[in-house]
Amino acid sequence: MATFKWDHIHLRSPDPEATAAFYERMFGAEVIRTVQQGKTRIDLKIGGGSVFIAPVTPGDGVASPPKTPYQGLDHFGLEVTGIDAIVADLKKKGAEFTMEPNNIRPGVRIAFLRGPEGVSIELLERS
Repeated sequence: MATFKWDHIHLRSPDPEATAAFYERMFGAEVIRTVQQGKTRIDLKIGGGSVFIAPVTPGDGVASPPKTPYQGLDHFGLEVTGIDAIVADLKKKGAEFTMEPNNIRPGVRIAFLRGPEGVSIELLERS
């Protein structure tokens, strides 16, 4: 049987710099800028994973972001410790929460916030 390993999440943004700044400010993501085929490429390192940010320009055929919830990829999650303090800190930085911290089952506490282009981000604490 084939072996699969996680590689990346790919986001599309009309303002890659602002998107990168959001993830850097909110989550301490490392922003990596390279030049590929004469164009700046922005990647992030966050939580041990890679996030690629592709630019969206008018007329390139990329659809607007859907309203959540929707079918398909719903969100991505980041594991944290001390979720309530983290949520308070993110709110001070301007984060918009769509779900406040709550216990979904014993030992699991979650919250959701909205990222650029409507991306839904889950914070998850397991105890």
